[in-house]
Amino acid sequence: MKVTGKHARLTSNPASVTVSFAMKQLFFSFFILFFLPSSVFAFDGPLQVRNQFPLFLPANAPFLEKAAIGTSFSAVLSHSSIYLVDNSATWGMGLDMEITELNLRAKKNLNDFIEIGIELPILGFSSGVMDGFLNRYHDAFGFPDYGRSERPENEFLYEVRRDNALIVKGKNGRIQVGDIRLTFKKPVLKSDPAVSVQASIEFPSGNAKAGFGNGSLDTGLSVMMEKNFGDKLNAYLNLGIVFPGDLRGYERVTLRDYLYGGAAVEAAFWKDISLLGQIFIQGSPLPETDIPSVDRTAVLLSFGGRYSAGKNTVELSLTEDPNTSGAPDFTMNFSFKRLF
Repeated sequence: MKVTGKHARLTSNPASVTVSFAMKQLFFSFFILFFLPSSVFAFDGPLQVRNQFPLFLPANAPFLEKAAIGTSFSAVLSHSSIYLVDNSATWGMGLDMEITELNLRAKKNLNDFIEIGIELPILGFSSGVMDGFLNRYHDAFGFPDYGRSERPENEFLYEVRRDNALIVKGKNGRIQVGDIRLTFKKPVLKSDPAVSVQASIEFPSGNAKAGFGNGSLDTGLSVMMEKNFGDKLNAYLNLGIVFPGDLRGYERVTLRDYLYGGAAVEAAFWKDISLLGQIFIQGSPLPETDIPSVDRTAVLLSFGGRYSAGKNTVELSLTEDPNTSGAPDFTMNFSFKRLF
């Protein structure tokens, strides 16, 4: 959960403890899998999860991908809960909301030379229905709620100010198209390990004042690698940089270039089932705000499973933010993918 300046609690490095425990769970699961029978599995890449933190999402938010190219269509449905209410001498952040995103992604392999992709995100902002559950969860286990319980349950808030000037103001129940993205992926090595490079261009099709885009053209470059470790295990590594344009809301804000990276492991369970675990790390595209929950490096830790039936795959995953910064409190993700 997000830590605000008013409600922050000092602990003995909770982020590192959370990451350590989660990674131990992941490695234990994969150890068990090595002793289970399985057939050869067609590995299909990392979980299709991207950071839905409202202030980072419009800045060409990337997600982890495999190096291999192909032709496919995906429909990815994600739902996130966000809470961050904090102020500094310059910035005021009021985020108490839930985001639902339907991202339609189409990719085309052109003669095994290059893959061209297009992504159409449809975003919905709402007050949501999960505050009551989260409050009871915190009370039951004695976890801090970082001030969430001091606001009315399921009351929408999305307002960002700098020097008391309004930058972004969202509205409850609004659904709009976000920024549309084109990608171009070129294989460099097709053996094992496989390596590709990708360029992306994101167009300002979303309403920047309402938080559905940033109002500028964004670009990015990344390197994608994958390595096979037999019939049961495949590993992925992505490294990249994003060059966002300015945020053109009610006032203009110059955004910063940011680095990101991540790693994923996909393990075959049965013939058509795999388990996945991954970590994604990114810097903030915003200028320094002096609000730690925005300025610190964002970390997303995801676990999920994938089921394949012929050319169709479905996956389900849950994402947490162990670093309590620049990411939703949690994200639920469901996707359907069709190979051609």
